[in-house]
Amino acid sequence: MEPEASERPKDLVLEFPMGAIADPYRAHLHHIIPIDFNSVQKLPESHVWHDKSHESLFGVPSADPLPVPVIDLMDSEASSLMIQACETWGIFQVIGHGLTKFMEDVESEAEKLFGLPVDQKLKALRSPGGATGYGRPHISPFFDRHMWQEGFTIMGSPIDHAKQLWPQDYQGFCDTIDDYQNQMKALAEKIIRIFFKSLNINFEELNWLNDSGLSSPGTALQLNSYPPCPDPTRAMGMAAHTDTSLVTLVQQSKTSGLQVFKDGVGWVLVQPVPGALTVNLGDYLHILSNGMYTNVLHRAVVNQQIQRFSMAYFYAPPRDFTVSPVLSRVTGQMPKYRSLTVKEYVDLKGKHLEKALSLIQI
Repeated sequence: MEPEASERPKDLVLEFPMGAIADPYRAHLHHIIPIDFNSVQKLPESHVWHDKSHESLFGVPSADPLPVPVIDLMDSEASSLMIQACETWGIFQVIGHGLTKFMEDVESEAEKLFGLPVDQKLKALRSPGGATGYGRPHISPFFDRHMWQEGFTIMGSPIDHAKQLWPQDYQGFCDTIDDYQNQMKALAEKIIRIFFKSLNINFEELNWLNDSGLSSPGTALQLNSYPPCPDPTRAMGMAAHTDTSLVTLVQQSKTSGLQVFKDGVGWVLVQPVPGALTVNLGDYLHILSNGMYTNVLHRAVVNQQIQRFSMAYFYAPPRDFTVSPVLSRVTGQMPKYRSLTVKEYVDLKGKHLEKALSLIQI
């Protein structure tokens, strides 16, 4: 179940699906140019979060953290364990997926990209109102503080931006990114089919989930870098949010930084498991399950010594897909949310941010 309003930290913003950005968002996605993190010796006031005005956003990590579930896809009980994790956490880590080589390759390319000189990275700067390229988090304009993060957003082929970064040597990056996105898409769809089966959704009829028909899912790959921070106790790597996706597959580097909010516990650190991918449940799955599956609230913190990388693959339904609670048809419960299309929900998020779910409650 979704946390009560009194239990979740206040003043939170929800992240948008980069595979389905609608016009209302574009007014907010203006140029926000990352600073040169390597040249900063003291945390700028513009990046200070941990003060009285932001205490509700920053929160306190749990003193007795629980381990986030780790599920082996080769386990015969994997499907049931995933469903249990959906109901209790809204997040779990998967191993046994056979994608370790792809993960190593993409992290190597991310390290190569973010290691470029600032003036070189700025050649691939996200355009005003644009969705792809180098820049700050898409949610940045909704906060009065900047996050200690730089990112690179990819939707489809990265070749145009890659040519700006490496005019003579871009093909290796493109090949790695294309292979990685194909593997993440296949894994995301495998997991989504398990969820849909549990909800009695006939996924065989969904052409966008079966690579047939004109509709296609909204997908995006986000490469993130969290540089060493001179004062990590007062900075925020990524503000707390939920994803406007069905699922998000997150690859963490060996350095921890991802935290999730769990009712009755608080903020829990998701310890990186070698070779594991983290599965975050998004808003659409929460609505489809009538609130039974948790859309996990998560954030990223930073540290003083080590640069941390993460790769997030977002998977959302096409814009014309109608998101409607289906649990009522299975258990006889009354729906908690009204039906609406993906486009309508994205529009709500663009105008009302964290209030979007409450606005569609019945």
